[in-house]
Amino acid sequence: MAHLSPHAALQHFPTALALRPDEVVQYRQAGRAARVTHVLLHGIGSGSGSWVRQLQAAEPRNDVRVLAWDAPGYGRSAPLSPIHPHAADYARRLWRWMDAMDQHQPITLVGHSLGALMAAAAAVQQPQRVAELVLLAPARGYGDADEVEREAKLSGRLATLQKLGPQGMANARAAAMLSPDATPEMVDLVRDTMAQIHPAGYTQASRMLSTGRLDADLARVSVPLIVASGSADTITPPAACADVAHRKNLAWVDLGPVGHVCALEAAERVNQLLGL
Repeated sequence: MAHLSPHAALQHFPTALALRPDEVVQYRQAGRAARVTHVLLHGIGSGSGSWVRQLQAAEPRNDVRVLAWDAPGYGRSAPLSPIHPHAADYARRLWRWMDAMDQHQPITLVGHSLGALMAAAAAVQQPQRVAELVLLAPARGYGDADEVEREAKLSGRLATLQKLGPQGMANARAAAMLSPDATPEMVDLVRDTMAQIHPAGYTQASRMLSTGRLDADLARVSVPLIVASGSADTITPPAACADVAHRKNLAWVDLGPVGHVCALEAAERVNQLLGL
């Protein structure tokens, strides 16, 4: 399956649903282990399909089981009840999902971009259930910014969504999420995934981003941690990602000259980091 395009490969990993109707979580899974070993959380303009290369790597293996969710408000996953949710709200949904999956053993918890805020909050809530925390191109949130900057970032993001809609935003932003060397098939997957976002779910996620405080959450986390990103990432630049790592006295892992959607563009390197 490794030779398949991202779109073609994704057809082998249909979505499934878990939890009760008011909290339903849509997800994809791969791997044949009895218990869940890895849980993957996508970014703000993305979805579970962005992890297709990790799902591919897990599929033939008997020793791993990988779950990639569609965050609340994405796909068929139920939105959160707060109008302005916080990272902790997404984390609580994550753990209720894990309970519904009868998953209580420690997992490798992976967050990309906005998903890093959710993953860090989850590690704060239930550290005993996190064997390792892996943050890919982490978004730090604007909770530490002054109110003027915070509101400007949020209103600008929502104005773009209102003006362009999901498809227009995807057309305008997809290529910038990757490096200039990314293949057209990669750009197509990023564009198609972004075009499928629900405005209400994206709005909730944008509000969470505006108050997110990744550094504060990580200061409370003592689980093993990896911070990695691409050197060609213009969304969460290398210096910012390296600073996240350095605050925890860790070395930043350079995934090479790839852009923001590093799990797709640097799939082999990311899979090595995750043990897939």
